[in-house]
Amino acid sequence: MIYFIMAVKEDVQENIREPLMPIENILDREDGGAGDQANNKKVNPCMVYFSTLIAVCGSYAFGSCAGYSSPTQSAIREDIALSLAEYSVFGSILTFGAMIGAITSGPIADYIGRKGAMRVSSVFCVAGWLAIYFAEGVWPLDIGRLATGYGMGVFSYVVPVFIAEIAPKNLRGALTTANQLMICAGVSVAFIIGTVLTWRALALTGIIPCAILFLGLFFIPESPRWLAKTGKEKEFEAALQKLRGKDADITHEAAEIQDYIETLERLPKAGMLDLFQRRYLRSVTIGVGLMVFQQFGGINGICFYTSTIFESAGFSSSVGTIIYAILQVVVTGLNTIVIDRAGRKPLLLVSATGLVLGCLLVGVSFFLKDHELGLESVPALAVTGILLYIAAFSAGMGAVPWVVMSEIFPINIKGVGGSLATLVNWFGAWLVSYTFNFLMTWSSYGTFILYAAINALGILFMIIVVPETKGRTLEQIQAAINA
Repeated sequence: MIYFIMAVKEDVQENIREPLMPIENILDREDGGAGDQANNKKVNPCMVYFSTLIAVCGSYAFGSCAGYSSPTQSAIREDIALSLAEYSVFGSILTFGAMIGAITSGPIADYIGRKGAMRVSSVFCVAGWLAIYFAEGVWPLDIGRLATGYGMGVFSYVVPVFIAEIAPKNLRGALTTANQLMICAGVSVAFIIGTVLTWRALALTGIIPCAILFLGLFFIPESPRWLAKTGKEKEFEAALQKLRGKDADITHEAAEIQDYIETLERLPKAGMLDLFQRRYLRSVTIGVGLMVFQQFGGINGICFYTSTIFESAGFSSSVGTIIYAILQVVVTGLNTIVIDRAGRKPLLLVSATGLVLGCLLVGVSFFLKDHELGLESVPALAVTGILLYIAAFSAGMGAVPWVVMSEIFPINIKGVGGSLATLVNWFGAWLVSYTFNFLMTWSSYGTFILYAAINALGILFMIIVVPETKGRTLEQIQAAINA
């Protein structure tokens, strides 16, 4: 959604050129003093953990939507008498719904709050699942799928942003990564139970995480940073106190957030065009760039057509897909443990390196097959490459771009900036999944060499452009990036 700024006063334009908060004031606080360290012992993160648990029910709902179409294809086509083209529309319309959700997610989250946006998303998902459950023709199916896609698009933005805004800096990486873990879990569970449940029953299971989320939101606080931004000072302090524990001294953190918000209030209301101002250009470049490399490195083509790739390489598709699903969940789970210790940037670099190697192995396997060389080694190379690819993606590129995206945008442009990054992500997901079969027809090994080259460019981008954000408050990160 694009807002046009009609006029800006000269003195406001001058203020825009200044840091959102004096950098020396923020960065000097980065390590904290002895008083801060003593106070940290009194912080009780139980409410942060509980709030995160509720929020990632939205991530699980996201995964359930994404994983629904794979195990239900033959049953839906038989029961509703859909042609392959009609079912293809049913499967792909999810992505278009997600794009619409991505465009509107930021403004909605800014206007009615992070909790309000999650409620809206839950309602759309529940309505979509019910439409699919009761469908007797193609139109209810498509409308239901579009509605669940819209919910996915909103969840993909608001869940990591909400978690980043409530978490203390030492837990933010691990808790935000739980978003990706629950997406993987939702996909894997939908795939597994979809083999034993009817497609209508599987649709009903998608309502469960939405219901838990909707009810759970009544028991957790709103994002303190959003409350401060909207001028709700009493609610802001109460929410921050609830999140840090009743015995915690929130004075320092509350003052830092308030100082930052007061500085932002001098700036005009941000629209999409304002993202391209010089002061915000680095944040936009980092957020959008990571989403570009996450998607155009081939993940959705490989994910959607894993069984086809295994079959083409002469390996059992069922065995390969099961190993794929288990490995994805396990590695993503391990990632939540190490992200706040290893840091964001090292995980991204290790992950992207693994993606390059995985693509090269699969490319070599198809090259050997096409030229009838070493055919006995083709299945082993293909399976090793695919599993290395998904393990590497789950170790960094799956989750970390969402973590960084939730950290780098100042709160006055977080809505439009997050919407743009999420829209780019979903557009990339659609484009890669749509073009994958065409590329494979052109050249099977050339396809994976192309993906390897894109991931190699991603490594250069991360080395040169992406900063390390581990161990800093959101205000410190944004002040340093947007200086």
